[in-house]
Amino acid sequence: MPKLLAHRPGSGLSLVKSDRPGFLNKVKKGGVDDSRPKKKLSIGNAAEKKKQKSLSSGASQGLVFNTGIGQHILKNPLVINSMIEKAALKTTDNVLEVGPGTGNMTAKLLERSKRVIACEVDTRMVAELHKRFQGTPLYSKLDIRIGDVLKATLPAFDVCVANLPYQISSPFVFKLLLHRPIFRCAVLMFQQEFAQRLVAKPGSKLYCRLTVNTQLLAKVDHLMKVGKNNFKPPPKVESSVVRIEPRNPLPNINFQEWDGLLRIAFVRKSKTLLAAFKQTAVMKTLLTNYRVWCAKHNRKFPEDFDMKAKVEAVLEECGMLQSRARSMEQEDFMKLLLAFNKAGIHFS
Repeated sequence: MPKLLAHRPGSGLSLVKSDRPGFLNKVKKGGVDDSRPKKKLSIGNAAEKKKQKSLSSGASQGLVFNTGIGQHILKNPLVINSMIEKAALKTTDNVLEVGPGTGNMTAKLLERSKRVIACEVDTRMVAELHKRFQGTPLYSKLDIRIGDVLKATLPAFDVCVANLPYQISSPFVFKLLLHRPIFRCAVLMFQQEFAQRLVAKPGSKLYCRLTVNTQLLAKVDHLMKVGKNNFKPPPKVESSVVRIEPRNPLPNINFQEWDGLLRIAFVRKSKTLLAAFKQTAVMKTLLTNYRVWCAKHNRKFPEDFDMKAKVEAVLEECGMLQSRARSMEQEDFMKLLLAFNKAGIHFS
């Protein structure tokens, strides 16, 4: 897995000067991508018009924010301070921030911690961070990493505080929760509906595989709702701040097996488990896995083996033939997984 590229002035950042003084161009895919606002596009060029629509001017900084990659800068200092308070930072903490943008949150984090590791994919924002903090006492505590945080190996850190690009919310949460060494907590800004899914209860309309997986690995609390006008440019959706505290120690469970079970159960969460497991594709996968299990344990695969009957027997033994994923507790899924594994049925 690639590492995030640490950057200090003069370290080879992929920025080149334009022939027009005062502008920076970003090198991308072998070419130069002008970071200035584009001229009005011709009618009929739908792709370019869509791209233009996702760009919003940063006024005072003269920046163009790319909302297409989730650039909605958190501008309200009260919200920023509240998020940092909820993180309960120590002066010895190394803090991970993803998507620092122009550094509004970064500045407050630097004041209260030992070091801030700021991960940013947009080199224009990296330049803004250097411009903002270079020459100040806080600059020596700032560690800027350039790259896609989902593709890179995360550094060790104590706390994560971030106004995340919303399109990476789900993969980033699980990357975070499976990260080692374990961190103390994360205080993250999400799209409101996503945040509500994280804290949903069984029976709720928003209760889903994401809910069960997250709550298996962490204690999750909804802290506050944040309106659109607290951002620049304003997003189209409402936002919420969530605090995530990893469970330590983690449950002694194979997460791939666990997630495999949940994928089947939540394909149609309102259907019974029996109906979910009787799907042809599911049965085929479970049968393949059972053959592998038999081979590993030196057991002869029965010629008259009936996977449907075996699955039904496990569900009946657990009293879950008519259970539906939407209303099952975490303990119910745990009980079911153990029963399936005991019967030689595996999900990975």
